[in-house]
Formats: sequence, C-alpha cells, structure tokens
Amino acid sequence: MAGRLDDGWIRTSRRWTLTAWLLLSLGLILGGRWAHDVLGWGGYWAWDPVENAAFMPWLAGTAFLHSVMIQEKRGMFKMWNIFLIILTYLLVVYGTLIVRTGLLQSVHAFAQSEIQWHFFGFTTLMIVLSTFWATYRAQALKSNNYLHSFISREAAFLYNNFVVLAILLVIFIFTNYSLLSEFFTGEVYMVGETTYEAALGPLFAVLLLLMGIAPLTMWYRTSMSRLGNMSRWPAVAATVFVAGLAVWGVRQIGALLGLWIVAFSAILTILEYVRGVQARVGKGESWPTALAMLFQRNQRRYGGYLIHLGVIVMAFGVIGTEFFQQQTQVFLTTGERATLGNYVIEFKGVEGYTDNDLEIVQATADVYDSDGRFLTTLTPYTQLFGSGEGMTIPAARSNLIEEFYILLVNWEGVTADSATIRLYLTPLINWVWAGGLIFMLGTFIAAWPDPLDEKLANAQRLVATAGD
Repeated sequence: MAGRLDDGWIRTSRRWTLTAWLLLSLGLILGGRWAHDVLGWGGYWAWDPVENAAFMPWLAGTAFLHSVMIQEKRGMFKMWNIFLIILTYLLVVYGTLIVRTGLLQSVHAFAQSEIQWHFFGFTTLMIVLSTFWATYRAQALKSNNYLHSFISREAAFLYNNFVVLAILLVIFIFTNYSLLSEFFTGEVYMVGETTYEAALGPLFAVLLLLMGIAPLTMWYRTSMSRLGNMSRWPAVAATVFVAGLAVWGVRQIGALLGLWIVAFSAILTILEYVRGVQARVGKGESWPTALAMLFQRNQRRYGGYLIHLGVIVMAFGVIGTEFFQQQTQVFLTTGERATLGNYVIEFKGVEGYTDNDLEIVQATADVYDSDGRFLTTLTPYTQLFGSGEGMTIPAARSNLIEEFYILLVNWEGVTADSATIRLYLTPLINWVWAGGLIFMLGTFIAAWPDPLDEKLANAQRLVATAGD
C-alpha cells in the first residue's frame, strides 16, 4: 500500500514470516506430541480438520520463504510472493473459522456458532482489498529477470513451490470434502487417513528429493554433468543402505523407496556442511571452529540446511511409524500375559482412587523382553472429571529404536483383577521428535538477526533519508 517494494521490504516481510512460521512450527510439533501422549491412540497426526487448519498456512508460508530468496537474489517472482503472503494470511483466518465456528466436525473445534458469517464477510473483504492492491501495484511488481534454465537454483525453488502448493491444495480439498459433498450431492462424505496418505505420500517423497538436490544447483544454470557427479556417490550409498535393510527383512516397497529418498537427501545435506567446513579447515581453522563459523557467516543458508535435516530426520521417523507399527488389544486378568513383538507384559491388576475432583483408574503391568528379562513397570490410567468428561493417559517404554506403548482401554469396575489393554509397538517414533528439535534449532538460527542485513538496512535508510 505504501509502494515501498524494495529490498528492505523483502527483508522485513521475510523476518516477520520466519518468526510466525517458527511459532507455528513449534505449535504443530507440540500438538503432535500432545496428541501422542494424551489422546491415547498410538499416533500423533490424524488429518483432523483443525490439525489441517494449522498445517495449511504453514505450507503457504514455507513456499513464500523459499521463493522470496529468488526475489532477493534475482528480482523474480514478485507478484507470486505477494500471492503467497496473501494466501498464508487468508488460510490463518480460515483456520480460525474452522476452530471457532464448528463449521467442520472435529474433536478440537468449538460448538457451532453464527460467527461464521462474520468470518466469511471479513475474508471476502480481505480478498477484495488484496486483489485490488496487487493489481494496482502490478507494474511495480514486474520481475526484473526471467528463468534462464529449468535446471537451476531458481527452477529448483519454483519446483519446491509447486509441490508444496499441490500438497496444500489436496489437503484443502480433502478437509472441505464433507462441505463440498453435501453441497453437490446432499450427502456428507468424509476423507479418511488412508486416502490422505495415499494422495500425499508421493508428493512428500518428491519434496524430500528436491530438498536434497536443490542445494547442488547453481543460480542461472546448472549442467546435468555437475548434478550427476555430485549425486552419484550419495545415490550409491543410499542404495547400499536400502539393500541392507532388504537383506535384514524389510520387504515393503513403499518403505524402501521412502528410506532411499530420506538417506539420499540426508547424505547430500550433510555433505553441504562437510564441503563448507573443509574449505575453512584448509585456511587453518579446526573442524569445530569451522562449523561454528559457517553458521556465523551464513546463518540463513546453513540454518536452512539444518531445517532440511530436521525434516529428513522426521521423515525417517514417519516412515517407521506408518509402515511398521504393530498393535493388539487383549482382555487380561491378574497374572495373565500378552505378547507384541519382542515385548511381553504381565498384568498385575487395576486400582481406583479419588484425587480432589478426579476419579482415577490405574492399571499396572510388568514388561519383559522375549528372553524373559524384566524391563520396567508401566502404569497407564484414565481420569474422569466431575463434569463427566474423561482422559486416557498411556504409559510407554521408549528409546531411539522403538516405543512400546500401553493403554487402559476399559475397566468395568466390577473387579480389580481384569481389564482390556491395548498395546502398540512403534519403531522410530522418537526420530519424529528428534527431527522436530533439529528443525526448531535450524529455524531459530535462520531467523536470528543477521548483522550484515542490519548494516544494509541502515545504509538504505540513510540513502532514503538523503533523497528526501
């Protein structure tokens, strides 16, 4: 609206977006951990409408944070970036609409409310205003350059944008499918987790592959021979890794393909750090000092690579949980045992007691490995509040390889020596949380104010003041 569309605007908008994106990322990760620890269903993401409402603006913001770098380096995609900013904002408003009005059925949404019409009016107003100003400034938002090659850093970022927005579009359609089906057919149909995963799995795989390949590209133009030379040995190493898993007993084609992509992208990302550190070590710095200086001298670039590495680690955990989780449900009496994977539980009974206004029912089970060695005692429990609402709190034995998760499903209250127990064995789930920590650290580094940016901004302000 002010007409100030220079480099200062790019830095300001990027910093605001990155800070908001950091907080939304933290919310998504903590929400997944809360769902896993409190809701008691063995998972962390169910493609619920409210979960999707928080994820969609994150995706749009991700697309902007990548493409704005092209505007900064090459003066391209100015109008596209304005569109992504508007889209991110509108999706935040839309997410608030879903949560606050009960427009879509969700365990996280509030009751239905007439406030939705105020949201519709406000959203329409913002679309009209945004369209007007984008059109009014269209001449000033024309790109200064154009795409020279489809194999370049600019093209890689653009492909990233297309894939991210394709994921966003699929999630938006599936989230609103019940509304669309009711409008067109009069019947309400819902989209389940299986459909989400089948549609989005290939897109996320392409996105992970781009994350590994994009850093190999150069601005303006990249030769295929360069890409081939730099990716050949990482591809061989990823193939050896997957072949080893196949020999070990992994047979799911989808899991093997996903693990190959994860390993390939992880190796390429780590090699970016290795090359940067080696260049500085050659000038006399030690390896730890060289690594620290990489982040200090180019925190946006290497903080971004750390974000990518966090996503790759999370993807490794997601593949483990999606393809290899085991579960069973059993009715046990005191002294009886149940087995899942390499774990054996011995049921010790149930006890109930009152804590203030809470009625608590707690089960106790001893956990052994398949050789009979005692591992730990787990005590899942349920809480019943005075309002009649309840919560089921699981208990788990967890390490980097897997998590054994036990849940008290039902206790009739007749005797203290029987209950229905559900067991989950989930490989690699803690890699999801570890990847989230790496992701947050990388975002924090990338978002930290850059002294060079501050100097440039101050110099531009001085020039602008002198011109006035």
